[in-house]
Amino acid sequence: MGTYYSQFTFEERCEVARLLAAKTSHRQIAAALGRALSTITREVERNGRQTQGYEPKIADDQAWARCWRGSKLERDAALRDVVLGYLRTGWSPEQVSGRLARDASGPVISHETIYRFIYGQQARTKDGNWRQTVRHPVIGRLI
Repeated sequence: MGTYYSQFTFEERCEVARLLAAKTSHRQIAAALGRALSTITREVERNGRQTQGYEPKIADDQAWARCWRGSKLERDAALRDVVLGYLRTGWSPEQVSGRLARDASGPVISHETIYRFIYGQQARTKDGNWRQTVRHPVIGRLI
């Protein structure tokens, strides 16, 4: 408990690359940067490349790409419009998810993702209008 962790900066990644090119051990790199040995090892393994080795720009891009940036429906406006269109016509999230999986022409999402998006929107906007777009799959009426 109480452990503090910070992401690698681009400058730290440049230093790791420089030290690796100089054939410095992971233990010595960890001591030079004031990081744990496991942190350096994980960074090199996750963001290093088999053929070209560790490159700071590529490592930084890969680390950024793994960051979570919202749900799939928040990121993809076209998918969100399709899902909301189905919901407005009375489909349940289970039906929408099943239709998207059956069509297989675009991205597939689960019904849980749709529910999470709707209830998240409801919490953000502080109104009950979103509840009127979701039809319960079993009882067939609005939630």
